[in-house]
Amino acid sequence: MIQDMTLQNQCAIGVYLGGKLLRVGRVKNNVVEAAIEREINNHDSEENILKEVLDAIDQVFNSEVGGIGIGVPSLVDVSKGIVYNVEHIPAWREVHLGDLLQDRYKVNVFVNNDANCFTIGEKYFGKAKKYSNLVGVIVGVGLGCGVITENRLYSGTNCGAGEFGCIPYRDHNYEYYCTTDYFDVKYGLKPEVLFTRAQKNDKIALAILEQFGFDFGQAIKTILYTYDPECIVIGGSIGKFFPFFEEAMWKVVRKFQYEKTVEKLCIEVSEEPDIAVLGAAALYYDAINK
Repeated sequence: MIQDMTLQNQCAIGVYLGGKLLRVGRVKNNVVEAAIEREINNHDSEENILKEVLDAIDQVFNSEVGGIGIGVPSLVDVSKGIVYNVEHIPAWREVHLGDLLQDRYKVNVFVNNDANCFTIGEKYFGKAKKYSNLVGVIVGVGLGCGVITENRLYSGTNCGAGEFGCIPYRDHNYEYYCTTDYFDVKYGLKPEVLFTRAQKNDKIALAILEQFGFDFGQAIKTILYTYDPECIVIGGSIGKFFPFFEEAMWKVVRKFQYEKTVEKLCIEVSEEPDIAVLGAAALYYDAINK
């Protein structure tokens, strides 16, 4: 929850565009007070997809809105609000999203990638409020990370900071082993089927998730060596699996070279259902809080 009442009363719009899913919400007083969620044709033209986004924003925009934050799964020129090669949206190769929305709505617009939005959202609205140094990890069909150091979102020069999924690991990279797609690729099990079987104490399902915990634990250790955060917040569809791989993950993490680091480390699972919208809106709150 935003503690500063000046910020708390500020109204912002958060936009999440993730492939086929579009979520737009107006945020005020720590809640999403109006929201639009719809599926879009992610293989449509650049112009038609933009129209979908604008139409959804139009439905929640009002005179109270002070800014708009947008999260997309892509590299972003944060200073210019340009998104490049958006994942799962082939037509969006270079879209000057910030300028387009700023010209239309006459408010400040902030654009960043979805993992960074998730992380700043957890800082303002979720499990990481009390931490100054943290990493947010979104685990679903991909593996994305956001980094906050000394209470400031660190995006890097090309908005590529925290791309731990691309780091080589075993015979592929972390993203290959640490996503829900891996269950299907390696074992031929859809995530929902695996989850159901794990709930029934199926030995094969539990063994698969134990191996996942081992691999994910190795990724956590890489994060610790790189950024030394106080807290790591896990988001995405993997969250519901956490009880089944938590022990295996911690078994690996506890072998980290520096014992005191592990003793102080907090690993949380996001519980905020609106974090995609809240995280995008948090880009605005973070900007005016600087």
